[in-house]
Amino acid sequence: MDYDRLLSLSANLGYGLLESGAEIYRVEESIQRLLQAYGITQVDPFVIPNCIIVSMVTPEGVTMTQVRRMPSHGTDIDLLERYNDLCRKLCREVPPLEVAEAGLRQIDENRRQYPAWELMVAYMVAGAAFTLFFKGSVRDALCGALCGLAVGLAVTAMTRLRANLFFKSMVGAFLSALLALGLTQVGLGQSSDKIIIGALMALVPGLIFTNAIRDVMAGDMMAGISKIADALLIGVSVALGTAVALGLTRLLWGGG
Repeated sequence: MDYDRLLSLSANLGYGLLESGAEIYRVEESIQRLLQAYGITQVDPFVIPNCIIVSMVTPEGVTMTQVRRMPSHGTDIDLLERYNDLCRKLCREVPPLEVAEAGLRQIDENRRQYPAWELMVAYMVAGAAFTLFFKGSVRDALCGALCGLAVGLAVTAMTRLRANLFFKSMVGAFLSALLALGLTQVGLGQSSDKIIIGALMALVPGLIFTNAIRDVMAGDMMAGISKIADALLIGVSVALGTAVALGLTRLLWGGG
């Protein structure tokens, strides 16, 4: 058994799970189950949102450790399910390492890529739907769709500039709120507050906060607190961008 390759296989699997948005306990459990399936009894994975440390003791008594740094990432449910399925298959069948590594490479090479226009349509649909959900009119929903498009364009542009999530959320909130107030000012929209809230729902870190609570309940306090801090910072950035837009419109035309 090539234990270096086995350790790299488990670290790469954990990296893929964490990158696709898996909970901390799920990543640690998957790494542990995989290594135990290949005969490693003493396994100590340690995972936080931006780092993976996998330590194991071989049957010969040699301790081996690998550290992987995790950059900023989002959530991809399709990718998460594929990694989960692969992990279950490897633990059940225990194939040779070459086959397991080929399965990981296949997932990485066949990632589903959504074209930009589909993402923009999704932002528009979300903005319109949430505006209607908050009891906005049909005209407000049309404005919410335009503001959702502004959020999508801002997030895409800031991503290409390699900005972090704080600034992406702040710029997206600023542009969408400014556009909502402008559309209301010219008479296209009726309720600027409902339009703004509907468009900003695409930036609300609901999934991050939910996973943070799940991590805390699972006993992963460090990871949970870290994710809660991320969610709070995103909330602050959204509020800051909206506040700047509101203040600017008051200076330009006395309110929105």
